[in-house]
Amino acid sequence: MSLLRITSLACLALLLGACQSLFTPNMRTPLQVQRDASELIKPGCTTVDCPLVNVDTVHFPDEPRLDAIVQKTLLQLTVGETSASAPPSVKAYQEQFLSQAQGRNASYLQAKVREQHDGIVVVELSSYLDNGGAQGNPGRAFINYSRQQQKVLTLADMIIPGKESEFWQKAQLAHQSWLVSTKMNEDSEFIKTWPFKRTPHIALTYGAVILKYPVETIAPYAMGHIELKIPYPQLNGIIKSELFPGRG
Repeated sequence: MSLLRITSLACLALLLGACQSLFTPNMRTPLQVQRDASELIKPGCTTVDCPLVNVDTVHFPDEPRLDAIVQKTLLQLTVGETSASAPPSVKAYQEQFLSQAQGRNASYLQAKVREQHDGIVVVELSSYLDNGGAQGNPGRAFINYSRQQQKVLTLADMIIPGKESEFWQKAQLAHQSWLVSTKMNEDSEFIKTWPFKRTPHIALTYGAVILKYPVETIAPYAMGHIELKIPYPQLNGIIKSELFPGRG
């Protein structure tokens, strides 16, 4: 092959690579996020504590698939773990809730970007339903969205096949560390009443893998949503290597 042909092919390869980089999104550049907050009070209410719906969510203009997932997951929090169907839209939920709400009933829904790194967008969602009682009903959820794969990552997507039991062993160690840090390990009754459990709420944050627990799962209501942290070095050979920060 002549030197001229080799040079031409090399230039063509460089040109194609440059074109590809122009049209491929830079996964290290965070997605644009637009906040959307509103609060509606029950029509006709004139008392101090009117029923209300407060929604504070986010939108992703450049990632419509993620935008739809966030809104759907947020609405799913309004029905919790029941078999009821989630409302089709935020507006529909607001109208439905306010039409039935009494006294100082209130509903709060929030979605926020917790982190963006290595092409992964971690969205934390929360809900709080106040039915006028002494304690409201809070809910939580995480979305780990892979921009490269254009989908939400489940635990099965994160873990090397066959390593799930090892993952939960590391989670148990994180739970033991939390008990020590809060001195709950010194309370035998607490240990007996609130043993370690698994949670579906897992987040691939930059500093650690976070496990978040619904209230009254591994601790009493007053302690809120407990977070356990598993440092990435402990997850070598358990979590897929491409999901480690800086390796994607």
